[in-house]
Amino acid sequence: MIAILLAPFYLLLCWYLWRRAIRWMGCCHHVFEHKAVQIGMFVVYVFLALSIVIAFFLPHSDFQRFLKLISNYWLGILLYIMLTVVVADLLRLILKRLNFPHKEKLFSRGGHAVVGTICFCVICAFSLVGIFTARHTVVTQQDITIEKDGGKLDSLHVVLIADLHLGYSIGNDHMKQMVDKINALDPDVVLVAGDIFDNEYEAVKDPDQVAKTLSRIKSKYGVYATYGNHDIEEPILAGFTFGGKNKKKESDPRMDAFMQRAGFTLLQEKGVWIDDSVYLYGRPDYERPGRGITERKTPKQITKGIDKSKPILVLEHEPRQLQELADAGVDAQLCGHTHDGQMFPGNLLTGLMWENSYGYMKKAGMHSIVTSGVGIFGPDMRVGTKSEIYDIHITLK
Repeated sequence: MIAILLAPFYLLLCWYLWRRAIRWMGCCHHVFEHKAVQIGMFVVYVFLALSIVIAFFLPHSDFQRFLKLISNYWLGILLYIMLTVVVADLLRLILKRLNFPHKEKLFSRGGHAVVGTICFCVICAFSLVGIFTARHTVVTQQDITIEKDGGKLDSLHVVLIADLHLGYSIGNDHMKQMVDKINALDPDVVLVAGDIFDNEYEAVKDPDQVAKTLSRIKSKYGVYATYGNHDIEEPILAGFTFGGKNKKKESDPRMDAFMQRAGFTLLQEKGVWIDDSVYLYGRPDYERPGRGITERKTPKQITKGIDKSKPILVLEHEPRQLQELADAGVDAQLCGHTHDGQMFPGNLLTGLMWENSYGYMKKAGMHSIVTSGVGIFGPDMRVGTKSEIYDIHITLK
C-alpha cells in the first residue's frame, strides 16, 4: 500500500531530474536540443525509471533477471543523482541572492554547462566506487576477551558473516570470493547472522551450484546460521513487501533444503555446545521468527538452566536487547541486519536508529559485534560502507 502511495512522488522526482538533465545537456551541445535526440533519450530514461516495476510483474525468466539487475543499479545511481541535483539547486538559489564578482558567468549558458558537468562527474564517481566496493569483500578483525572458564578451550576463532542476500545481485561468483577468504582465515567456527536469501528463492541463479560453493567452507566446529527478516518467500518492490498482513511469513521449504545442502546448521531458538566448552544460541528474527515459532524466548529464558560460568554466545540477525542480554549473562551478541547503512548517507541514519549500528561496542560487560554484511539489499552499491567478513579472535580466561 505504501509503495502505491509513494509512486506519484517517484514519478514526479524522475520528471524533475529529467528536466534538469535535459537543460544541462542542451547547454553542453546544441545536438541535445533536437527533438528526435530528446525523444530517444527520454525512451531510455523511462525504461530505466520503470524497470523496477516491469521486473516486479514479469514472470521469472532471463529477461526479468536482467531487468532486476538494471533496476538495482538504477536505484543506486538515482539516489546520487537526486542528492547531487538537490544540493546544486539549493546552492543556486542561495547564490542568486548574493552579489559576487562574475556572477553573470556562473548563471550563463556556459556556467550552467560547467556546473552540470561537475555534478555528472560527482554522480559517476559515487556510483562507480559504490559498484566496486559492493563486489569486493574485505576482512575486519576484532580481538575480544571473555573472562570465563573455556573448559577445553583457551581461545575460539570465530568468523562472522551476515546478509548474503542471495538473489538477483549476489550469486555464485560473490560466494566463491567469500568462501576463499573465509578458508584462508582457518576459523574454528563460522557463524551466519541471517538474511541468507533476498526474499525470493527463485531469484537465486543456479542454487545447487551456490550451495555447493558454500559447502566448501572449512571450519573445525562447523557452520551455524540463523534466519533474518528477508529469509522468507515474499514478493518485494523497492523495499516494500506484498505478502499480505494475514499470511504467515516464513522461509520457503526450498530455502531450508538449500541450507542443508550448503552444510549450514540452522539454529532457530536452539543452542549447541562447541566442544563442550562454549555455549552458542541462535535466536529467530525479531520481525520474522519463522516456521513453528510464535514467540521468541526472552534473554533470561535463553540462559535459564545454562552454566553461566561458561562463555555464552548469542547469534541473531538484528542487534536488539543489548542490555537485557547482558543482564541475562550473555558474553557476546553477534549480529548483522543494518548493512551499516549500505550507502551514504544511510550510515548516518542507522547510527541514530541502533544502539550499536555497526562494529564493536561493550555493553555492561557484554561484547556486541555487528557486521555490515557481505551482500547488498536493493541498490547494487556500497558507498561509505564495506562488504565484509568479521574475523573475531576470542580469548577465554
